[in-house]
Amino acid sequence: MNLHEYQAKALLREYGVKVPQGMMIEKAEEAEQAARKLNTDTWAVKAQIHAGGRGKAGGVKIAKSPEEVAVLASQMLGMKLVTHQTGPAGKLVRKLLIEEGIYYPGPSPVKEYYLSILLNRNTGRYEVIYSTEGGMDIESVAEKTPELIYREPIDPKVGLMPFQARKIAFNLGLEGQAMQEMAVFVQRLYAAYVGLDASLLEINPVLKSSDDHIWAADVKLTLDDNALFRHPELAQLRDIYEEDPAETEAAAYNLNFIKLSGNVGCMVNGAGLAMATMDMIKLSGGEPANFLDVGGAANAQTVEAGFKIILKDPQVRAILINIFGGIVRCDRVAQGVVEAYKNIGHIPVPIIVRLQGTNAEEGKRLIDESGLQVYGATTIEEAAALVQKALAN
Repeated sequence: MNLHEYQAKALLREYGVKVPQGMMIEKAEEAEQAARKLNTDTWAVKAQIHAGGRGKAGGVKIAKSPEEVAVLASQMLGMKLVTHQTGPAGKLVRKLLIEEGIYYPGPSPVKEYYLSILLNRNTGRYEVIYSTEGGMDIESVAEKTPELIYREPIDPKVGLMPFQARKIAFNLGLEGQAMQEMAVFVQRLYAAYVGLDASLLEINPVLKSSDDHIWAADVKLTLDDNALFRHPELAQLRDIYEEDPAETEAAAYNLNFIKLSGNVGCMVNGAGLAMATMDMIKLSGGEPANFLDVGGAANAQTVEAGFKIILKDPQVRAILINIFGGIVRCDRVAQGVVEAYKNIGHIPVPIIVRLQGTNAEEGKRLIDESGLQVYGATTIEEAAALVQKALAN
């Protein structure tokens, strides 16, 4: 679950991480008053959407007066912000973060760094990734100057050790107060990462201010959905407006759905079978339009909900249902498909149903005798051939 920047910073503040003071607003008329409550000479006006690249797209502006904050807020609220992560459709800006400026003049130069904490699935360990090149696309840094990216593995059994935090500060070229603050900063970030059951915590940039303080200037925080049962208060921070509408609808039916960009919709029972089904679609000359796992208890209601969600994608040219009858009998799934088809009415694309397992032959017979634009199969090869035929028409 992704969080907005203002939410992530509020959580980090609870762990002692130094973040700028700020206020979230949803109405332009609230902007000037919010700015006046912050003790600063400059303000940052930041669009709150779940996407990176906001600054380059005009979603982050600096103001020098409360009146200018109000003007910028009126311009940004309601705008469609298009970044390299939103795609051409962009995202509607519904919220703004009005924040104190931390790029103030002082005795030493301001410096930006990059730092993130995530799980390295190859090693099974947490990892701190950091660089002196903050404020930039870390992908570009990795491509052009990989020697400027450092990695510090963390054994989850013992956690981040103090010497590792000092090593990170040293590799970033810091000294004196800034080095001491960075070491503490990293330790507190790790405590937040573990305490919140996060899957990603990214600070870009980490700012060394002109008076040698270390700030989390911008924060991206992603929580592990599977751990939200331990954090019901965090689950309430979900913003459904920032999520794919189809994925939100699927969650309401307890369906595991992920939108992709292909032309063959697929519906399966089981994640492993879903991966194999998507491979089969690609080998058949198509591209999967989604990942949809209806679970082990598929019935007419879940199948119908799955159909409706898949059919909202205009790119879908065929739907492949691949069911292994273990917990649920294949003939019951086939009957559910027929009922769902009749309830929906006309479905403009062909449906291929591959059934294998308990009562697979009975299920195929129900499909074949339904008189609907539904084609039954009992083997992967048969299903692949039907997908190819559907895409060729």
